[in-house]
Amino acid sequence: MSESPVRLFVITGLSGSGKSTVARCFEDLGHHCIDNLPLPLLRHLVREPAAAAPGLEAIVLVTDLRTPGLAEELPRLLDEADPGLVEPVLIFLDSSDDVLVRRYSETRRRHPLTGEGERVIDGIRRERKMLLELRGRAARVFDTTDSTIHELRAAIYDEFGSSDAGGLTVNIVSFGFKFGVPAGADLMFDVRFLPNPYFVAELREKPGTDPAVQSFLHGHEAFAELVGRLESLLAYLLPRFRDENRSYLTVGIGCTGGRHRSVAVSEALADRLVAGAWQIQLQHRDVERHRSRAASN
Repeated sequence: MSESPVRLFVITGLSGSGKSTVARCFEDLGHHCIDNLPLPLLRHLVREPAAAAPGLEAIVLVTDLRTPGLAEELPRLLDEADPGLVEPVLIFLDSSDDVLVRRYSETRRRHPLTGEGERVIDGIRRERKMLLELRGRAARVFDTTDSTIHELRAAIYDEFGSSDAGGLTVNIVSFGFKFGVPAGADLMFDVRFLPNPYFVAELREKPGTDPAVQSFLHGHEAFAELVGRLESLLAYLLPRFRDENRSYLTVGIGCTGGRHRSVAVSEALADRLVAGAWQIQLQHRDVERHRSRAASN
């Protein structure tokens, strides 16, 4: 049993109001999220959170009226929760009828409470009435009528985030253009204008992580200038991506084969960004391709 109660964030509200967006925010903040847990399991989770989810200090549960009996059972479960074991935090997502109708029209989805021959607004009004008690019990109500996704994310991060949770992780990927560009790259830089160690016999089979290759490249003014300019550009861009509540940003650094120049630039750039207190993941995508070819020959 944990020394302090497990925080149980319960996210509920009207269909189409932004519950999935809020759940993704909590995941980005490092929390474990569960979607539409059946009521018997929900009872077990509320009554024995440490046993149901051992080792977790906080759990995020996303639930709505797709769970039969939720509107009637959830208030009672929260009332009966042992404060020494669990600290429930009910978060309710709401929006105006007109906006919800428009969102359903845009997605062309059927409202879960709309019967045969009924309009979307009929299901929305029925759902609103059923969730009225839960809305009144919520610790926090977010009305997304006039909010963009970015504004909703910012509100969640401001209220439930912390200085050491979440944040932006920068994934730097070196690659070779001959093997294709990395999927999902947000920014991409071509460094093929740099002197190529491939044409130096004693460096050809060495990767860009090798001190001899790095010494060769660092000896050229263009290399130092490039890394400095990339660092300056990212110093400007990264805080702005972070302010947009981005969790990950992938930066591709490419040369011909992804063995020498892109690897060395990525290494140097990663060192500078780490020194600037950014969270960095470094991947050399195509270095192993060359090793595999050499082994097969």
